[in-house]
Amino acid sequence: MDEVIQYYSRFDEWGRLDREPVEFMVNWHYIRSFLPQQGHILDNGAGPGKYAAALAQCGYEVTLTDLTPKLVEMASVKMSELNLAAQFNGFHTADARNLDILDDEQFDASLMLGPLYHLQKQEDRESAVRELHRVTKSGGFIFVAFMTRIRHIMTSLAAPQHWKPNDKMNAIKAFAQTGTFNHADEGRFTGAYFYEIDEIKPFMESHGFQSLKLIGSSSIAGAFKSEQFDYWRAQGEEEFNEMLDTIYAMAESPYVLGVSSHLMYIGRKL
Repeated sequence: MDEVIQYYSRFDEWGRLDREPVEFMVNWHYIRSFLPQQGHILDNGAGPGKYAAALAQCGYEVTLTDLTPKLVEMASVKMSELNLAAQFNGFHTADARNLDILDDEQFDASLMLGPLYHLQKQEDRESAVRELHRVTKSGGFIFVAFMTRIRHIMTSLAAPQHWKPNDKMNAIKAFAQTGTFNHADEGRFTGAYFYEIDEIKPFMESHGFQSLKLIGSSSIAGAFKSEQFDYWRAQGEEEFNEMLDTIYAMAESPYVLGVSSHLMYIGRKL
């Protein structure tokens, strides 16, 4: 996991979500629709804390964890800058596979929007999901991010030099079988595991969760740039909001799952 820590120590994840706003907007729309009115929420694998900040702004008590110490420090500083530090129960450097710093059934709901696609071994993914189950209260909602194999094959074919060693068909074919990706170029996105879409619900259900929704986080708007948003804003508030409602609704279509860069699983602990 050292290479993953090194990558995220340099990478601007908060900025990525600002540059690609649809992912955050869609995820947040669905997260808010399922959260209880109040409670203690875990953001596990939170990075610099963009979702955690949104939770705190809504009045929730939040606990933040991440594997990368620099990101945990950045999140703590960011929450102080936003005058949100009082909403936080703690900022912890922690591995999603072992959350022994947290109590059983401590959280009313839990987010895990990153760790699973950086755990290449099946037993490690299972450990992370078991820990998520353990720390979430019975009946609590969970929100888990996945990256899909078919989308990464599409991306590799479209930009092979960007995703070495997937600049060769034999490497792409091997990846299609395993879902494991290690970038050939130092300092790039690496140490990743990409799921087959039809594996996601059974995997989560086998670890004690009821499946509620599986959404495409970029919906039908993954290619949107600022000019598309600017156009719809210029049409007036009503038109802009109807455009957003269409994006949110289409995120649930099974036909967008394969082309979304990220998926979000929504479940309930049984």
